Amino acid sequence: MKKVIYVLSGFFALGLLSFTSVFQEVLKEGDPEYLAIIDSYKKDIKDWPVPTIDKGVDWKEFESIKRDTSFFTTQEIPEVVLGKMLFFDPKLSKSGQISCSSCHDPEMGWTDRRRVALGHDHLEGMRNTPSLYNMANRTVFFWDGRASSLEQQASGPLTAHNEMAMNIEELPSRLSHLEGYAPYFEAAFGDKQVTYDRIVGALATFQKTIKSQPSRVDLFIDGKYDALSDQEIYGMHLFRTKGRCMNCHYGKDLTDDSFHNIGLTYYKRLYEDLGRYNITKDPDDVGKFKTPSLRDLLLTRPWMHNGLFDNLEGIVNIYNSGMHMIDPTPEKKAADPLYPVTDSLMQPLKLSREEVKSIVAYLEALSGTRYKMRRPEIIRN
Repeated sequence: MKKVIYVLSGFFALGLLSFTSVFQEVLKEGDPEYLAIIDSYKKDIKDWPVPTIDKGVDWKEFESIKRDTSFFTTQEIPEVVLGKMLFFDPKLSKSGQISCSSCHDPEMGWTDRRRVALGHDHLEGMRNTPSLYNMANRTVFFWDGRASSLEQQASGPLTAHNEMAMNIEELPSRLSHLEGYAPYFEAAFGDKQVTYDRIVGALATFQKTIKSQPSRVDLFIDGKYDALSDQEIYGMHLFRTKGRCMNCHYGKDLTDDSFHNIGLTYYKRLYEDLGRYNITKDPDDVGKFKTPSLRDLLLTRPWMHNGLFDNLEGIVNIYNSGMHMIDPTPEKKAADPLYPVTDSLMQPLKLSREEVKSIVAYLEALSGTRYKMRRPEIIRN
């Protein structure tokens, strides 16, 4: 019963929309002002309306991505070929049953579509599996930012007892005994020696080739103005202005690569996760998690660090509420310095139901990837 009550309380924000927006005046499709807003985006992006950005936020304008015309050539590079084979090979795990692709499946947007990852001995992790789209553009890794490179990141899932549970000191020897790997290491590095650094280096090189394909939003930015509907364009406008979304979601991949507490820490309750604080031990970092990219988000559900949310309208409603109703009183904060405070960038938005639906329509238009990578043949001996 306690679990049910708390989950319901965590979702209470989803219902706040009706209270905050029922009296809001709403622009309707066809209204002169509505049409003027739509027309204001049917031009070069440098002439778009200025987004609503808080003071001190070093934001970047949206940027379209182009189709990676060199992708299939890149996949023939020897280190990429090796990295791909390693990525899909379950022999990198202690049990020989779990590969990197067990949680990062190309058929599932390079995630596992689970709330949290499932690994060694059928153990669950604590957090949702991030997608690998556009990893080459990231500067920090994991929800709490504890790795600064893909090579450093690799040791996490390889060694975690509830993921691949591998002893990385034994891993090079295990692969060295597989004669089939020798020519791939020689082609990639010039000799047949198998080392841990070469293993994670090849894995990182392969992952950097995983890129999103252009969405309809990208086509619109590049001048194909019929790529988006009026509702989607208006949703993009709200995303940039009244929704305040561009304070954290901007640039090519719609992320600031930074950390924020949006009010989902579940402090001292079920699902508690102190986030970046566990790495920095800075009380100001309690409940902060990395801002995810919004590209291809329809392929990467469920969302948030805990994977508890799989409804975009519900998520927009959470942001609509502002989430400051769960902040501690000054007395409580003084008594418990670790009590999390929601980021000041989070504010009540007073979005109407129609405006929420428009933002959701825009978010859905950000998914454009169709290609699903084929798995390579696994080396058996």
